[in-house]
Order: sequence, then C-alpha cells, then structure tokens
Amino acid sequence: MSESLIIIDTSLIREGKGEELKAAMQSLVAFAKANEPRMIAYRVYLNEDETRVTVIQIHPDAASSEFHMSADGPAFSGFKDLVRMEELDIYGSPGPELLEKLQQKARMLGPARLAVHSLSAGFTRFEIPGPR
Repeated sequence: MSESLIIIDTSLIREGKGEELKAAMQSLVAFAKANEPRMIAYRVYLNEDETRVTVIQIHPDAASSEFHMSADGPAFSGFKDLVRMEELDIYGSPGPELLEKLQQKARMLGPARLAVHSLSAGFTRFEIPGPR
C-alpha cells in the first residue's frame, strides 16, 4: 500500500483581497471535487479576522497530488495577487518531480518556507467503524 500525502499551506491574504480570494477558492475547490476523484479532502480555512488562509489537501498517494498539480496548477498563478504564501508543509514522501512542482508553487506564491516531514509511525482509516 502506498503512503498517503498531506499538504498544508498557509498564506497571508493581501489587503482588500479577502472576498476575491474566497470566490477563487470556492471555484478551485469545486473544480477539484468534480475532477479529482482520488483526492480524499481539500479544505480551506480562514482565521478569525480573515487575514490568513490555510489550505489542507489529503491524498491517498503522491500520484493523486501530482494529478492535482497538473489539473489545478495553471490556476495557481491567479492567486499571486491575492495571497503571499508563508509556509508549505508536506507530510509524506512526495518524490522528486512533485517536490519540484511544490517548490515552484511556494516560490511563485511566496516566498514560502517549504518543509517535508517523513512518516515515523501511524495509520490511516478511511472509514470509521460503527458501534460494536
């Protein structure tokens, strides 16, 4: 079984761009939901005063994330005027090609600090068992 991949990026929202960012993210999330059936989760969170946005992606494997970068990647340049990415954390093994694409995204929207975190221990459940 291949290793799941979790990607979390955090960005500052540029002054006066909050509503535009929300609309752009809703569009991007709808596109991913319709066109990326292997992606497990794609979540966008705003802090209380809507000055920061955190995006969490959960993929069953690196291939799913690579597909996301290919399918949605062209849209990322449209976010340069909306955010300044500060951090991009990758949990799992992205492989060299995907890592390069993520580094390019971090440079384009940042410059963001990028870190890869290797799995040390754990498990993943995709279905929660019912009561016994």
